[in-house]
Amino acid sequence: MRFLAFPCVLLLAAVLSGCTRTTDNFAPRIFITSPASGGVSQIKNPMVKGYVLDDTGVTKITVNGKSIPIKAGTTKIANFEFQAQVQGAKADYALAAYDAAGHETKQALPISVDNVKPTLSVKSFTRFGRNGIRVTAVATDNIQVAQVTVDGNRLNITPGKRVEIYAETTGIYADIEVLDQAGNKTFVRAQ
Repeated sequence: MRFLAFPCVLLLAAVLSGCTRTTDNFAPRIFITSPASGGVSQIKNPMVKGYVLDDTGVTKITVNGKSIPIKAGTTKIANFEFQAQVQGAKADYALAAYDAAGHETKQALPISVDNVKPTLSVKSFTRFGRNGIRVTAVATDNIQVAQVTVDGNRLNITPGKRVEIYAETTGIYADIEVLDQAGNKTFVRAQ
């Protein structure tokens, strides 16, 4: 009889070891996808879109303390959106996300309105070789120059309020486009 009890104890221990609880140490993560420029918009009432990522599932998302709907789909990647209302040039929003294990994550979201186009000043335009062109210019913006293209090719720049541009291309002229953080564009055809 003793020999029969020992295998039963081993079997019971093996079955119960599969019933261990896992703990949730992962707090929800909030990601903003729009406005894509990190809280700078061209319009005063932008649609803010994003998602919350969590391993156990998101139970609630709030904006300034008020619950907003979680869009249909999985709660482990909970999509959301809300209409921001910016009075003046800036508004601050407080986002919070809660998961099924009771964790809470808070994130501040300042939204600025920028409808001022960047400026572009061509400093030099020189020809070399058969049909080569060298162009130097300076792009400035009240918030941040985000992107510069010359003849459709994106230049490697360090975003900032003032960006110096040097590019070589071919043809008769050089089309330069400057994009700021809010999406405002300035176009110049240098020749």
